[in-house]
Amino acid sequence: MANYIVGLTGGIGSGKTAVSDAFAALGVTVVDADVVSREVVEPGRPALAAIVEHFGADITTADGHLDRAALRQVIFADASEKQWLEQLLHPLIGEETLHQLAAADSPYALLVSPLLTETGQQQLCQRVLVVDAPEALQLQRTMTRDNNSREQVERIIASQSSRQQRLASADDVLNNDGDLAELREKVAQLHQTYLQLAAQAHD
Repeated sequence: MANYIVGLTGGIGSGKTAVSDAFAALGVTVVDADVVSREVVEPGRPALAAIVEHFGADITTADGHLDRAALRQVIFADASEKQWLEQLLHPLIGEETLHQLAAADSPYALLVSPLLTETGQQQLCQRVLVVDAPEALQLQRTMTRDNNSREQVERIIASQSSRQQRLASADDVLNNDGDLAELREKVAQLHQTYLQLAAQAHD
């Protein structure tokens, strides 16, 4: 296990991926819960078989992969289905996340999770970094990126913990309201801080 783990979280469209990419470019091992959640439902994995059995074959694409958009519509329309899915996937995602953190080979690792505080994953972390952006910017970025309607994005934002709750759990806040160069500069400064903290934790 990496002896120092920084948890990275933020609302949808806040720019978590841009931030984690900037850390990765500096040689930091990044474990992304969203990526892990896609890996555990890849064709051939038991989770996908269980999802197909529960929701039916319409939930997969022609090539046998999970149709995430179709699944999202089902679970956002029915809270009990969302709960069923979470009970199936959360333990599997947790297990795979721990496995990847254990294999981290940088001075500290970055655990990226939109639900870091809601799922108790922050207990794995020595420090929490929240990527923050104004809600109007979150909306605009997500609508552009995912081709989602404004209503759908607003529903997703409403289903995540509030900005206040996230900021209350933060040790560090990165305001991502500028350009990429500015973002990389902020990440580089945080990287130095985390290297120092990881070295102290190691002593």
